[in-house]
Parts: sequence; structure tokens; C-alpha cells
Amino acid sequence: MMTQPLILSPRYRLDDEITWLEGIDPSRRYWLAVNGDRQLRVVIPGLCVASSQELKDAILGFRALHPQETMIIKRPFFGKLTIRCLSPNCYAIEGRVQGALTWHLFDKEALESLLLTSHPDWIPSQRDIELGRKLLESAFEQPTYVV
Repeated sequence: MMTQPLILSPRYRLDDEITWLEGIDPSRRYWLAVNGDRQLRVVIPGLCVASSQELKDAILGFRALHPQETMIIKRPFFGKLTIRCLSPNCYAIEGRVQGALTWHLFDKEALESLLLTSHPDWIPSQRDIELGRKLLESAFEQPTYVV
């Protein structure tokens, strides 16, 4: 019988000593301080559902992932959320850090907690709403192209 390899890479956990979660904006994107570095913030797609049944299906799909399996959740207007199961307690979500493709690693408890914030009744804090405003403001600062 083959056992799963032990993954020694650091990953985001709920009981981390460093604060890595900056917040979750109203469109359910996760704002992270990469490895706790407040100067290096990234925004990665999160789970966004329209109903409790969609949330239930997504959570059950996440819990059913086995090592080397991938779960892809399409997000209208925001691309897709891709979750890769690397081992029984290590999951990766793709993102970009300073333009480079990166995998943000999470333990099962931390990632499931993030996914649960997509519940239709979840209400973001005022701080989380401000994160959404920041992202919207940055979109308006982008140059427009005239054809």
C-alpha cells in the first residue's frame, strides 16, 4: 500500500502566529498578506454562490477531493477558482505574486473556513467592504482604450 508523501511546505492555517488573512471582500475574493508580509498583499478568487444548495455542493466537492485531484469553480466576471488537493491536509489555490504564477497553500480547516464565507447570508465587515472599494477604485485608475 502506498502512503501519501508528507508535505513540509508552509501553508496558511487558522492557528498561525502571523496574520495572513487581510479580509474577504463582498465579492468573496480573499485578500492575503503573503507569508504574513503586509507589504506584499494579493487578492485571490474565492467561492461565490447564489444559494445554500450551491454552497453545500461546493463544500461536499471540496471534502471529497483526493490527492492530485482538482476542483474548478467558475466565477461570473471574476474568472475561476481552482483548488488543487496536494495531500490530505494541503490544498493549493492559484494566484499571482508580483506577476509570477504562485500556489497559495492552505490546510483543510483554513480553506474550508474561507469557502464557508460564501454563504448567501454572510455579511462582510466594514473593513471587508473597504477592501472591495479599494479594488473597484483601482479598476477606475486603469487606462481606458479607445478603438
